[in-house]
This record gives sequence, C-alpha cells and structure tokens, in this order.
Amino acid sequence: MTMEKIITRFAPSPTGELHIGGARTALFEYLAAKHSQGKFFLRIEDTDRARYVEGSDKRIEWALKWLGVIPDNKDKVVYQSERLEIYKKHAFDLVKAGHAYICTCSKEKLAESRAKQEKEGKPPKYEGTCRTADFKLADMKEGCYTIRMKMPQEGKVVVKDLIRGEVEFDLSLFDDQVILKSDGYPTYHLASVIDDHEMGITDVIRAEEWLSSTPKHLVLYEMFGWKAPKFAHLPMVLAPDRTKLSKRHGATSVVEYKELGYLPEAIINFLVLQGWNPKDEREYFTLPELIDEFKLENVNKAPAIFNIEKLNSINEHYIVEQIKSQKSKVKTAIFNFITKITDGELDLIGRGGFKTLKEAAEYILKLREGSEYNAESLIFKKSDKKNTLLGLRKAIEKLELLEEWSADKVQQALQYVVIENGLANGDVFWPVRVALSGEEKSPSPVELMVALGREESIKRIKKAICYLKLPSSGNGNEASFV
Repeated sequence: MTMEKIITRFAPSPTGELHIGGARTALFEYLAAKHSQGKFFLRIEDTDRARYVEGSDKRIEWALKWLGVIPDNKDKVVYQSERLEIYKKHAFDLVKAGHAYICTCSKEKLAESRAKQEKEGKPPKYEGTCRTADFKLADMKEGCYTIRMKMPQEGKVVVKDLIRGEVEFDLSLFDDQVILKSDGYPTYHLASVIDDHEMGITDVIRAEEWLSSTPKHLVLYEMFGWKAPKFAHLPMVLAPDRTKLSKRHGATSVVEYKELGYLPEAIINFLVLQGWNPKDEREYFTLPELIDEFKLENVNKAPAIFNIEKLNSINEHYIVEQIKSQKSKVKTAIFNFITKITDGELDLIGRGGFKTLKEAAEYILKLREGSEYNAESLIFKKSDKKNTLLGLRKAIEKLELLEEWSADKVQQALQYVVIENGLANGDVFWPVRVALSGEEKSPSPVELMVALGREESIKRIKKAICYLKLPSSGNGNEASFV
C-alpha cells in the first residue's frame, strides 16, 4: 500500500531566536513529511509588527539549516507580510457571504466590557455588539474597524487529533474572533488557514497551545468551503520543575546551545526523544535513521521534561564519535572556542568526559598553560620520593630516544621503565601525569603527552624532577609548577 505523502510547514513568528521548543516542532514536522516522502515548508508569520524583531527571520532560517532541518522552499520562503491583500480579500469575501462582520467597537469599549464580565464572574468574551449591525464597507474609514468571524453560537465541534484522539469543544463558549485587525493585518487564525490551504498543507503539526484555537480554524475552513488538513498537537517541553521552559532554567534558543558547544546532531537526537518513543531501548539516531522510523503515532501525549544531563550525555557521545570518524568536522566546530587545535589534542578530547566543545576547549587551553601543583602530589600514595624520582628520570631517558611520538610508543616506553627498573605503575605513570597536567585526576599520561607533544612533555617532566629535588620549606608547598 502506497503511503500518503504528507506536506507540513513550520510557521514561526520572527520575535527572537529559534526556541528549542520551536526547533522540536520543526523537527517533528520535517520528519513526518520526509518519512512519507512528502514536503516540509517554512513560513514566516510576521504579521504581528509590534513584536517583530529585525533580522530574527534570517536567524531562524540559519538555525534550521545548522540543525539540518532544511525546508523544501528554502529559496522561496513564504512571508505573510507580503500577502496582506490576499488576506483582506478573503476577509471581505467572508463578510459578503455573511460569515463575518464589521466591528467598530473601540479598545476602550472592549476593555470596559471585559472588566464588567470579570466582575460578574463570567469568562471574558466579545458580547456581539456589532454582530447584527448593517455596516457598509464602502462607508467605512480604513483603520476604524476590524472584521470578526461569525462563530456558531451552539453545537459541538470535534477535533480529530492525530496524537490526542478526538477532542470535543462546545461552540457556545467561543466568541467572534477578530480575523482582520484595524491596521489591515490579519490575525493568526485567518492567515494560517488561508496559507495552509494555498500551500497544500495536509498535516498541521504544532504545539498543544493551539489546540483550543483549532475549532475556530475548522469553522473557517467550513466557511471558505475548503477541506481541512489533519491536526496534531505536540505535548509541551517542560523544565525539570514542570514549569514552562524559560531563561531561568538555562539556555533556551538553538543559537545559545551552539555557542555553548553542542553539536547539531546531538540536539536533533535529544529533541526527538522529547516526546517521541522509538519503541525500543536505542538512544542514538542519525537524521536519516529518524526519517526512516519516525511516526506521529509514537508521539506521547504527556509533556516532555527537558533533562540537561541527558543532552550532555548525548553530546559527549557525538563528540567522541565524530572525532573518530569526522575529525575535520570537529575541528571546524571547535574553532569558535579555540582557534588552533592539534590532532593530539583532539584525540585527548575524544577519550570522552567532555560534555561540550566549549568545555573541551577550555580544558585544552588550561592544559597548554599548565597548572599549579604541590611537589608532594607527584608522589603516589604507595610510592616514595626515591622511586618517584627514579621513575621520572628513567621516563625522560626512554622518551628522548623515541623516534615516533605516538600513543602506542609512549605507552610502551613508560611500561618498559616500570619493568626494567623493578618499579610499580604508581612510581611512573602517576608522577608523569601530575607533572604534565598539574592534576591528580586527569586523562592518562599517554594521552596528555600526545596532546602536548614531545618537547613540552619532556620539559614538564624535567621541571617536576627539579621540584622534587628542592629542599622542603616545611609548609607542604616546597615547590609549585606554573
């Protein structure tokens, strides 16, 4: 049986950077469309001019491209601000057909009405003052009226949601929604219905906050005589305290996560698990794998909880994997944090333990500078000063003779020092690691030496020998290395 091709759209308002929740919506729309070999479009809903942020539309496009969620209309993105005459025509058509009407109620009158309803304990709702008035469009001065749709005043409407099942709404609870504002701009409701129809959208996949507006949209489709698309409302992404994800919980936009050193592959992998269930125990998915497997029926109804530790774990996995297979790609990505990095330093990062590229770069910079340490810390707890000095001196002798400076050769040299001199690993590997990093807990001395290179490694080990030979000052800090 041939699968029906799905056509979806991501329709953000350009009011700032692409929110991580919006990125998840775009991803789910993209995957649903591509799984069916359909189309995914981008539409910029920029009719709310009061909230418009200059340039944010282009930054949203950039963020999607960085994530790999590429719209099929990337060269001809739809902007609602360029379609105002189309919305006006359709709004006036509804007035002529008796499905909408002109409203001249002022903001002050509407505010007074809302205050009265609230005082009486009633839900705020337009009272229908102009619903039966017989205003003539030709007599109306532009900017002095709005257009409202005539919502049915009784009956039920059932939204057949692809995620939530059937959701029933009482039409008597809805007021007559403004569809064209006094400034000539459409509201979301009118513009989105018209655009979805004209763009051939088959499936509207959006955040659950729009579920309560869907009955208005279904009524509009009926008024226009158009076939309505299918609807799917995604569960919210909540902070760990189950409140709305906001700045107080940390980064919220895609660009912020990039600037913190997260890889796009990790963000994609993390976001898809915020609501979608693969029905098995797998954690890691490439974008092509997700396209192959994604189904809306496997999206949960319950809210997803944003777990930064999970994102960190996934990001660490991708850092390690990409250093193994796409080292040049990681070099490019880490350039934002460190302008030059060697293969040895990348291999050190590739051992794991770094949540982000920023964290990894900061460690490399710190390693290059060197760290302070007490000379006493060079001596392993099961060793002594004599064996530590012997281990370091013999390590220098072996390392200086190496023709090839590689992890295998360095490891072999240090192991020979242990065996040939009757020493323990703690007499050699421990002090070499402290000498190189200044830390008792750090990557292995072999990894450190490959990252630092021959010259710097030998220089640091020689300094450590000098510090151990200095007389004690009696305060436990007989020497320090910077």
